[in-house]
Amino acid sequence: QVQLVESGGGLVQPGGSLRLSCAASGFTFTSYTMRWYRQAPGKERELVASITSVGGGTKFADSVKGRFAISRDNYQRTLFLQMLSLKPEDTAVYYCNANGPEGLVEWLKKDYWGQGTQVTVSS
Repeated sequence: QVQLVESGGGLVQPGGSLRLSCAASGFTFTSYTMRWYRQAPGKERELVASITSVGGGTKFADSVKGRFAISRDNYQRTLFLQMLSLKPEDTAVYYCNANGPEGLVEWLKKDYWGQGTQVTVSS
């Protein structure tokens, strides 16, 4: 059974930091691109950051470049999102996503989602 379990969310003041984690099980973690999405109230879900399976190539949304870092521990099957200099507009539910296996055509790939963790940036 596939599971993605996020943790590390919470309430933080503007300028603060948080580290999100996503523990994965039930699929071949090392074959999947891993992503963080977020969804703020009344807004569409948006891609925040992604990291490829082995090479570790990363991409970030313009709104978080220079403030967020994505990493993965393939041995521990865990995805991370380090968030620095948080702003009120970063407030959202953050979701972990696994997409793959890499190398397949898009229509053959699987998409797995966690249930999300709330991040609130407020004074």
